[in-house]
Amino acid sequence: MGRWETIEAAGASARQYVAGDETPGMPGTVLLHAWWGLVEDVIAFADRLAEAGFTVVAPDLVAGKTAATVEDAEALVGGADEAHGDAVTLAAVDWLADRLGPDSTLATIGFSFGAAWTLWSAAERDRIKASVVYYGTMLGPSLGRASVPVMGHFAANDPFETDEGVAVFEAALRDAGREVTIHRYPNTGHWFAEPSREAYRPEAADLAFSRTVDFLRSALL
Repeated sequence: MGRWETIEAAGASARQYVAGDETPGMPGTVLLHAWWGLVEDVIAFADRLAEAGFTVVAPDLVAGKTAATVEDAEALVGGADEAHGDAVTLAAVDWLADRLGPDSTLATIGFSFGAAWTLWSAAERDRIKASVVYYGTMLGPSLGRASVPVMGHFAANDPFETDEGVAVFEAALRDAGREVTIHRYPNTGHWFAEPSREAYRPEAADLAFSRTVDFLRSALL
């Protein structure tokens, strides 16, 4: 359904997947991948968002590398260049904003590893009007430098993002004056929304997707 583009980010090239109608004024979404890299699950999610009426770009934050196992993914993100991820994220936001024109509004969605860039970028670009995170959080001054609403989808049983950690994240957003909606999904674990993973739970994934689309339509349209 989509196509591939190359963008320039801080003197380096990065690829991104583009899906959806690129008519000026369309609502746009930047989709930031989990620690597996820009894999088929991300592409399929981008296509699904496009079918729901959004123009989507999914940039590659790890220079074309992918991982299939947790061990490989840990090694991949352990060697990731944070500054490169910053630059690629903002380059993707700027590319989409330019493509859709000044009348469009944008959102960011991040899975796990991509969640921090999702939240951080809203403090860097005022074209971003909403942020969605899937089982990923962050803390720090960026939360207070942005004002857009946040929706979070979290698993009931997740050693990476515990109930306590999610509660701290939610409190930090509220303390910063942010509107935040947190959903927890019973009988799920980390990666429950990614079809290629053993943790995938289709009912929870579909509910999270439906909530995400409703949230984005409310924020962007």
